[in-house]
Amino acid sequence: MSRLRRFLDRLEPQFQKGGPYHKWFAVFEMVDTFLYSPADNTRGSPHVRDGIDLKRLMTYVVISTFPVILMMLWNTGYQANSAMAAMGMTELEGWRGAIISFIGIGFDANSLTANMFHGLLYFLPIYLTTLIAGGAFEVLFAAVRNHEVNEGFLVTSMLYTLILPASTPLWQVALGIIFGVVLGKEVFGGTGKNFLNPALTGRAFLYFAYPAQMSGDAVWTAIDGFSGATPLALGAAGGLEAITNAGFTWSQSFLGAMQGSLGETSTLACLLGAAFLLYTRVASYRIIFGVFFGMVATTLLFNVIGSDTNPMFALPWYWHLTLGGFAFGMIFMATDPVSAAMTDTGRWVYGGLIGFMTVLIRVVNPAFPEGIMLAILFANIFAPLIDYFVVQANVKRRLGRS
Repeated sequence: MSRLRRFLDRLEPQFQKGGPYHKWFAVFEMVDTFLYSPADNTRGSPHVRDGIDLKRLMTYVVISTFPVILMMLWNTGYQANSAMAAMGMTELEGWRGAIISFIGIGFDANSLTANMFHGLLYFLPIYLTTLIAGGAFEVLFAAVRNHEVNEGFLVTSMLYTLILPASTPLWQVALGIIFGVVLGKEVFGGTGKNFLNPALTGRAFLYFAYPAQMSGDAVWTAIDGFSGATPLALGAAGGLEAITNAGFTWSQSFLGAMQGSLGETSTLACLLGAAFLLYTRVASYRIIFGVFFGMVATTLLFNVIGSDTNPMFALPWYWHLTLGGFAFGMIFMATDPVSAAMTDTGRWVYGGLIGFMTVLIRVVNPAFPEGIMLAILFANIFAPLIDYFVVQANVKRRLGRS
C-alpha cells in the first residue's frame, strides 16, 4: 500500500488544476479517499435526520399559545365584569347574559370562574367564525390545486383570533380572515410560499378598512357603552405620566390585567410561550432577541434625544416591552419561519428592523400608537432582500479567501 500511495502522490500534480489530467481530478479524488482516510474527518453524524414534520411544528406553536389563551380568558372576562360593576349593571342582555344567568355563575370580577367563563363566551364565537370562514377558503384552494389541507391554518386562525378586540363584529372577523388567507397566502401558492404573515395581513386589512371597530377607547372592553383607554393610547397622548396617573403600574401591564386585544395584554404569558418555542427550537432566538435589542437601542436613542412636545420620547424601554402587542408580535408573529428571514445573520437584521420600526412608529407617528403590526409587515417585505445581501456577502467573502 505504501508503494501505491507514493505512486498516487507523484500523480497528484498531474490531476490538479492546471495539470494535463485536470478533468479527471474528481475520479482521482474518489480513488484517493476510497483507499486512504482523508485529512478532514467528519466528527459528527454525516446524515441529518429529524422526526419533526409540519404537523408537529404547527402543533408546537398552538401549544405555546396556551398560557396566552388562559390569561386571555381571565382578562377578557375580568375587564367585562369590572366594566359592568363600574356602570352599575347586574345583568347582561343577549345570549351571553342568558347563558350566564342560566348557569348561575354571575358577573363577579373577583371570581376566577366568572371571569374565565365570561371571557370564553367572547373568545369562542370569534375563534369559530375564524375557523369556519378561513377554513372554507383553505379547503377551496386545496381542492382547486389538488393539494392536501395542512395544519398551517390552525396556527393562523389562533394567532388571528388573539390579536382582535373582543368586541369585533363577527362579520368583520370573517372578512378579515378571508382577506388574510386569500390575499396574504393563497395567491402566492399557499403554505410555505407566502411572504406576508396571513394573520397580520387580515388584521391590518380590518384596521384600515374599519378603524372605528378596530381602534379607539370603546373597542377594548366587550361591554356596550363602556369606554376605557389602553395604557399605550394613554402613553401616546401624555407619556408615562398619563399612564401612571390613570392607575396603571408596570407590573400590571407585565401581567396583562388591562384593556387591549384578546391575547396581547400579558407579557408574562407571551414569555412562557417563548420559552416553549425556544426549547423546541421552533422559533429563532436570533429574531426574538433581534427585535428586543432593536427596540431597546431605538428607545434609548429617543430617550437621549428627548422632546419638549412629544412625551413618548421619554418612555422607557421596559414600558415599550409590556405595552400594546409588542411581546406577542415579537414572539409569535415575527418568528413566522415562512415570512421571516432565513439566514442566521439576516434574522438578526430582520429582528432589529422590526424593533427599530416599532418604536419609530410609536414615538414619531401619532396616528398609529401600536407599531408592531406594521413593523412586522414592513420587515416581511424586506426579508428576501435581507437574505439576498447576506448570501452575496458570504459568497464574496469566500471568493476572497480562495
